[in-house]
Amino acid sequence: MTCERKWGDALVLWIARGFDVGRAPVAPGTFGSVVGLAWTLVLVATRSVWWYGLGVAAGLTLSVVVCGLAERILRERDPGSVVLDEITALPLCFAGWIGHHLWVTGAMPAPEAFVTGRGWLVLAAGFVAFRLLDVLKPWPIRQSQALPGGWGVTIDDVLAGLASNIVWIPCAWL
Repeated sequence: MTCERKWGDALVLWIARGFDVGRAPVAPGTFGSVVGLAWTLVLVATRSVWWYGLGVAAGLTLSVVVCGLAERILRERDPGSVVLDEITALPLCFAGWIGHHLWVTGAMPAPEAFVTGRGWLVLAAGFVAFRLLDVLKPWPIRQSQALPGGWGVTIDDVLAGLASNIVWIPCAWL
């Protein structure tokens, strides 16, 4: 293996492992999801639905490519240390709440809306729902892992993120 190849593989694995948080000895997916919360707040901080959507789409595209490469490098299907899929899919947990906020107020919520007032409840509930759905993998989340390469790694988290939107509805009425 050439030096360039080693460096390239190391960079791919560093990104796929969520800047190495995926190497945590316990619950790497949870640690990756915490980084996903930070990614969500960065996207919300743009205060633009277009930048939010573009960031989510770009992140998920990166996840499909990089996670697929990491599978090949590690010679393992959906390695536990690969958490880029959790990071990039987590913003989908809050898409419904953000959409509701846009509909009611006509504007993106400010990042502080996620950590003040009832926002912390939505944040916590979305996070817990995402982790539960990602770990338990009810139908069709588990079946989506059969897709090839990075698609199988990423799509189950996309579905978990989208499904976790159901938790913000009761939180919105509290």
